[in-house]
Amino acid sequence: MADIPTQPKESKQNNPLDILVQLVKVGRPIHWVKNFALFAALIFTGNLFSKIHLDRVISAFFIFSLATSATYIFNDILDIKLDRLHPIKRNRPIAAGKLPVSLAVLELIFIGFLALYWASRINPLFFLSIAVYLVLQTAYSLVLKNLPIIDILIIASGFVIRVYAGAFVINAHLSVWFLLCVISAALFLASGKRRAELSILETVGVTRKSLTKYRTDLLNSYVTMFGNAAWMSWALYTFFESPKASLPVWLFLAEISRTTTVDKLMMVSIPVVIFGIMRYEALIFEGESEVPEKLILTDKALIISIVLWLVLVILILYGGVSSSPHIRYDWVFF
Repeated sequence: MADIPTQPKESKQNNPLDILVQLVKVGRPIHWVKNFALFAALIFTGNLFSKIHLDRVISAFFIFSLATSATYIFNDILDIKLDRLHPIKRNRPIAAGKLPVSLAVLELIFIGFLALYWASRINPLFFLSIAVYLVLQTAYSLVLKNLPIIDILIIASGFVIRVYAGAFVINAHLSVWFLLCVISAALFLASGKRRAELSILETVGVTRKSLTKYRTDLLNSYVTMFGNAAWMSWALYTFFESPKASLPVWLFLAEISRTTTVDKLMMVSIPVVIFGIMRYEALIFEGESEVPEKLILTDKALIISIVLWLVLVILILYGGVSSSPHIRYDWVFF
């Protein structure tokens, strides 16, 4: 394997457009896909077609995206040397020397404070969620990412904070069953990320201290445990929180026989969730889940399962096939 330089070499870039491109890339906008978790409360509390609520969540999405980009820049500044040893991370703007550290620091400060200021204009609880996220991610970059188990919990906590930040924006209540789904799925994604990183450890060497404390069989058990917990918790959510069927066809089936009675329509999505988890778990053990947001955008099977799941959920909640008493419509589309 060719020698890999351990010191960043900043390339000379006189073209302002090149610098602008690197300023955007260093914030990892592809990772913003994780911030769509802020829309969870909007969808599952019946407010998807409420213009007021939708506008608030869209604003929250961009605020949280600024906050996440700030944490990514901070982490990249700290990890320049280690990133240059990594086959993928070595191409990041700071590690590759395409963006001066001084400009990265200025961008970090600007978008970090912009996110906090903008969040303060929404409401205090959303501001607090942004502040807590920034503090946790700063601690993660400085210390916690080197502590086994703790690092997985911190990664998972980021997804939970996103979901609750979206709920704070619209003052929505999330059931404990939905919270269980979020926690289980977050732990599944976080442990899968570490498992994929461990699979390339022998090839590129140590790029993260906590990886040396994990064994493959241990992370395999984490992935299996949280994968099972994710689909089981979703199954429980659909059982306890699914709206009742309301179309005449469902009532007709109930009249024919108790065996054909259809009540909890949301449970029809369970096979789709199981397939999605099985597919993602297969990718984990193939070592391809180190960057889960890229998989969600590139793996056809995952894309199909996610889209199908969303279509089923929205159709059941908003399509008139069930009685959903909390649905709000205050947006005129015509």
